[in-house]
Formats: sequence, structure tokens, C-alpha cells
Amino acid sequence: MEPTGAALRAVLDGLGVRPAEADLTVVQFSTAFCRPCRATRLRLEQLAATRPGLRCVHVDAESHLDAVRQLDVRSTPTLFYLHRDGRLLGRRTGAPRAGELTALVEAHVGARDGEPL
Repeated sequence: MEPTGAALRAVLDGLGVRPAEADLTVVQFSTAFCRPCRATRLRLEQLAATRPGLRCVHVDAESHLDAVRQLDVRSTPTLFYLHRDGRLLGRRTGAPRAGELTALVEAHVGARDGEPL
């Protein structure tokens, strides 16, 4: 069973996740051999480069098995979307389409002036 509220925050805090430092924090669990993980990470890094309100935290699932179990991460990539106040806005298993990821970021962070969507 997936933890919520304080239990979720405790696990993420143990991983060094600090949602209060950004408008939207995306935590991506991935593995080294996962091709969709690499593509998702690249897209997140591109988005973060132009949106200062977005923070991305990449977690190697194989190195953090306790957190993987506690958060019920069953495949990679798995992404957690966190509001500034630590609330879980959503969770996604599998690589999101580029447009889907961009739309989510835009809804919570917005585009930088002059930056195309």
C-alpha cells in the first residue's frame, strides 16, 4: 500500500526531496538500463532549464530499495509530482508523453517569458 501524507513526506525527506524549494517538484525513480527513464530525465532537465519554479529529483531505484518498497514503485520510470506544500499532486508510472509532461509543468510552474510551450 502506498503511503500518503506524513508517511509519504517522511520517505521523500529521507531521499533529500525538498518540495518547499520549488513551485513543482518532480521525483523520478529510474534505473540505469531503462531507456524511457533516460528520455524522461532529459525532458525534465530541458523543462527545468527554462523554468526556475521546477525542481527535478532523480532517484536510482536500485540504490534506494527501501524507498521503492515504501512508495510501491513497481516499474521505472515512476514519477511523483509534488506541490510546494508537499502535497502529492499526482503519480505516473511509465514514460509520460512530452506534451503531457509539458502541460503538467505549465499548469503548476508556467512558461518563462518568451519561451515556447
